[in-house]
Order: sequence, then C-alpha cells, then structure tokens
Amino acid sequence: MASLFSKVARFAKSPQGKRMISQAKRMANDPRTRQQAKDTIAKLRGKGKGTPPPPAR
Repeated sequence: MASLFSKVARFAKSPQGKRMISQAKRMANDPRTRQQAKDTIAKLRGKGKGTPPPPAR
C-alpha cells in the first residue's frame, strides 16, 4: 500500500495537481486573498474577538 506522501506526490505531478498548485500560487500572491487568510487565522486563534477580559485573580 502506498504511503500518504507518495499519493500526494503522485497527485502533484498529475495535470489536475499542477493546475491546483498554480492556482494556489496565484492566490498566495494576491494581496486581498492574503489578507483574508490572515483575518481567518486571527479569528481562529481568538484575536478577532476584540480585547479579552483581564485575567482573574
């Protein structure tokens, strides 16, 4: 049975994989897409919720 990495490598070499890689590179170079990704990551990390309450003592 092929390992997960070898399956991913085989897919990346296929025509569909090459299209997806080029699309991902284009999106990574787009400033608007980059900002959307940063905003989403900030929300997931909890930084998009405003200021947190002070720590309880």
